[in-house]
Amino acid sequence: MHVRPATVDDASAILEIYNREVLESTATFDLVPRTLEEQVDYILDRSGGLVVIVAEDDETHEARAITGFGSLSFYRDRPAYRTSVENSVYVHRDHRRRGVGDLILAELIELARLHGFHAMLARIAEAQEASVALHQRHGFELVGIEKEVGRKFNQWRDCALMQRLI
Repeated sequence: MHVRPATVDDASAILEIYNREVLESTATFDLVPRTLEEQVDYILDRSGGLVVIVAEDDETHEARAITGFGSLSFYRDRPAYRTSVENSVYVHRDHRRRGVGDLILAELIELARLHGFHAMLARIAEAQEASVALHQRHGFELVGIEKEVGRKFNQWRDCALMQRLI
């Protein structure tokens, strides 16, 4: 397995992974699936200092067998926050517990370091224990709980805020 920068050619595979989480989980607080055009824009908006990467399975014979993806986004819009980024990691359900998330998050941390970011944050919805454990393995610490900041599936949802200084 390896990671590489995402291209617009990866948009459909990323969209498949992401939209399933939109519809079936609290891994994202998006409520409406993205369109292909929105996914392409998401990738293009992050080319440069902010990134989208994909993990590919080296063992498969399928072209572009994407097993997961991750991205860096600015933490907040105000200029003083420009040295902080928020990460997102999504793993295809058929490829979980195989190290895909570890590979993606390790690469995102390295890219954040190379681009001169100082702090990396992750917002993790309640009941996403695997994501909390993933971030802990990579040096993130819990810095707070945001109570009932989102509403999905007709329930209020808390978010854990985790942080790692680069």
